[in-house]
Amino acid sequence: MNIAFSVFKFIHYTICIGLVLVILLQTVKSGDMAGIFGGGGSDQIFNALSRMAFIKKVTIFMACVFLFTSIMLTKLSPAVSVVN
Repeated sequence: MNIAFSVFKFIHYTICIGLVLVILLQTVKSGDMAGIFGGGGSDQIFNALSRMAFIKKVTIFMACVFLFTSIMLTKLSPAVSVVN
């Protein structure tokens, strides 16, 4: 059980960092956050619409994994007893 807890904790931390990065790459209506990382160039792999659809799908997937790992970490966490 300790190994499973460590694996879920590693996945959870990785997803947390990934979610922050993916959310920062999303564009907002008033500005383009993706331009910070070179997203404003003309030689992009994705055009604006397909890139946003891809980033949206990645964000939804990562949020679902985050929710799943949060539940699993709660289930696998060692019980804490309160002693008076």
